[in-house]
Amino acid sequence: MSEPSAEWGRSLRSLSTAGRWVVLLAVSAATAAVLQCARLPAALMLGPLAAAVLVQVAGGAVKVPRVLLMAAQAIIGCLVARSITSSIVGGFIIHWPLFLGVVALSIIASAAVGWAMSRFRIIPGTTAVWGILPGAATVMMLMAEAYGVDSRLVAFMQYLRVVMVAAVASVVSLMFVPSGGGRFSSGFFPPISLPDLAATAILAVIGGSVGLALRIPAGVLLGPLVLGAVLNVFGWVRIELPPVVLVASFALIGWNIGLRFTHDVLAAAARALPQCLVAIVLLMAFCGILAGALTSLFHIDPLTAYLATSPGGVDAAAIIAASTKVDMLSAPV
Repeated sequence: MSEPSAEWGRSLRSLSTAGRWVVLLAVSAATAAVLQCARLPAALMLGPLAAAVLVQVAGGAVKVPRVLLMAAQAIIGCLVARSITSSIVGGFIIHWPLFLGVVALSIIASAAVGWAMSRFRIIPGTTAVWGILPGAATVMMLMAEAYGVDSRLVAFMQYLRVVMVAAVASVVSLMFVPSGGGRFSSGFFPPISLPDLAATAILAVIGGSVGLALRIPAGVLLGPLVLGAVLNVFGWVRIELPPVVLVASFALIGWNIGLRFTHDVLAAAARALPQCLVAIVLLMAFCGILAGALTSLFHIDPLTAYLATSPGGVDAAAIIAASTKVDMLSAPV
């Protein structure tokens, strides 16, 4: 570590928790502003994510309160639900074999890459399989630990994959939708409907509570998504999400991912970094080929196809999809 970096690290470690949060907020705002100026989709998530990695590695460790993280996930679920209409549902009913096929092929490809890494002892034991499988990263870490696998290396592979997929998906979004970075064209404080906002809050609480009670991966996000989609399709509720609430939710999701990259995780994965990168790139390449097939055979637009097949976290995929003009029901597959 260079002298300026070491000095910054000592300064961060000497700060109180409140002081560290101030630094994280400042670095996040600066990073997000740079990415936003570059019109990069999901800049408001990727900026805080990058800032969290920098602050965490430098020693300014903080923890996102669980209740705030769950609230952010529920809001993202409502964001996706708002984009689901009766015409989109009709398209899903017609093409449901395609959706299931995409999911199955992604899982098979991930398992094959993980098995190959384990078979040729690139990464010991079944760590590679758990680390490369797409899905809820926390769930994969817990399951891996239950089977006696090094959860630190699994964590590194899972979150490295999420970060790489989110970054590449944002670049791909920028290629196909040059104006994708300017989501809040009407400003951050447009007029809002208080009754609709109250209904949305109730929807998020009820849907998130049901998803949490069912103990399904990403249930806090999927509960409001499913409930909100049903209510939205039938016109029983108008989902109101103020831009400032979305910005806070994007930041919380980004911080939660970035703060996972602790010194222990990075140290445990240092030797396996090249192999991990190769495995993730291979998986992303396969999913890219799958997206190309969807575009050619089923005339799905390239951006929707790429986001639908990218093996990243559903919350990150939903945020990127929401920042661009894609089919929101397909994108978070």
